[in-house]
Amino acid sequence: MKFTKQDLLTLLISLFLFASCKNPDGVGLDVDPNTAITGTLVVSPVTTQLVKETAANTSGLNRYPLGYMTDPVFGKTEAGIAMTVYPVSNSYDFGTAPQLDSAVLVLKFDESSTVTKFYGDTTNSKYSIDVFQLANKVTSYQSSDVQAINNTLLGNFTGKLAPNTKTKVYDIVTGKADTLKTVPAQIRIPLNKAFIQNAILNQGTAGTSTDTKFIESFKGLYAQISKTSSTGAGGIAFFNFSGTDSYLQLVWKKTNTSNGVDTATVNFPIGKLVSNGNGGSAISGVAANIKHDYTGTEVQKQIDVPTPADPTQQYSVTYLQGLAGVKTKLKFPELTNFTSTYGKAVINKAELVVEIGESAPAYPFNAAQRLSLYRWDIAQQPAYIPDYTTFSGNASGGAALFGGYFDSLKKRYIFIVTSYVQSLIDKNMEDYGTFLAPTSYTDFQNVPSATSAERSVIGAGSTTANKIKLNIYYTKIN
Repeated sequence: MKFTKQDLLTLLISLFLFASCKNPDGVGLDVDPNTAITGTLVVSPVTTQLVKETAANTSGLNRYPLGYMTDPVFGKTEAGIAMTVYPVSNSYDFGTAPQLDSAVLVLKFDESSTVTKFYGDTTNSKYSIDVFQLANKVTSYQSSDVQAINNTLLGNFTGKLAPNTKTKVYDIVTGKADTLKTVPAQIRIPLNKAFIQNAILNQGTAGTSTDTKFIESFKGLYAQISKTSSTGAGGIAFFNFSGTDSYLQLVWKKTNTSNGVDTATVNFPIGKLVSNGNGGSAISGVAANIKHDYTGTEVQKQIDVPTPADPTQQYSVTYLQGLAGVKTKLKFPELTNFTSTYGKAVINKAELVVEIGESAPAYPFNAAQRLSLYRWDIAQQPAYIPDYTTFSGNASGGAALFGGYFDSLKKRYIFIVTSYVQSLIDKNMEDYGTFLAPTSYTDFQNVPSATSAERSVIGAGSTTANKIKLNIYYTKIN
């Protein structure tokens, strides 16, 4: 066969185009049969048990959940945020005879990922967000911890949420004309002026002398959804406090030395960046409270099964839900006696295939974009699957090679678990529990997640179609 220069150029361009494809739907798709790993295939059974998550640690999160949603499958979920407000500087001076013009709580939508900044309905639902004063400073950070509040309403936002839309606000400059500027997507909640005047401005420099003194006096703010005033299916928004775009904005007038009046503004930050002990930093002073109500759902029926559950009791579907909701425990009954059944073997490839167990997960409750797969160690503490550890250290492919991303074409997730299966078969590792749970699209987590509100209904062990299965390709050895 003879190739012209033009033919060769076309071929090279085509190869480059295919090599550069980065569509996440391609993660976990079938490989070319010509390059597939060969060996005897065994489709090993997997049994499932629904487990309610323990509370999540919400200290130092890179995004915080706020919202309320009613899911026909998973029931009701709500999340509120407790926020410590810090003075912008110690002994901050509001000047002579300061009189508050406005106080606005500004919450910036998370921008780190277009997938996880909001889960739910932004089209038809109306959200009513109430703000209260905390009765105590933030000292507890478990998602199940209830933050006590003073019941006097300080502020409210009512309307639709637009997490992808930037907004325009006036920037107040002392001694100059106000200027209009564009800011990141946010919600702005006006607060009670009399309360802020008395609680902050009237305290003067003594009230802001130290962070500790200010926090002991002011306590902080708590934002939650008003369930009676909100409408629609709802959703969960995620807000970021690690930068300077979430704050308590104060605008006031003060008397200057010429007996005139100046308008001033200051932003008191929410939360504080502190060292996380690993060479990085994390937000301190912000906590999330999360509640789930599964009353009347199939989820509740499976949760209510006595523990340990009857191993013969299998359902057609099982459930996964973020925000410390529910996860699924997996068992691989055939691996214990794999050698006696099939002989001593080298595992060429093992993949866990997790298929969607509902016909068409749809807006506003789409299937989770990413799942985590992890195990328990002997102390029943979360630990990584060996394959995840191996793949996450691979700079060329990273954790994506391990899998767990949603394939929207085939409606499934695939994990590569070759090393894990080999270790279980050879009894070099004990299966104290293997778990599936949703995780943030950008952060693989093996602990209860408070940064993802996504959920999935997946096929379980008893289904003929769409069942969860373990494909093992092996070569028998002497």
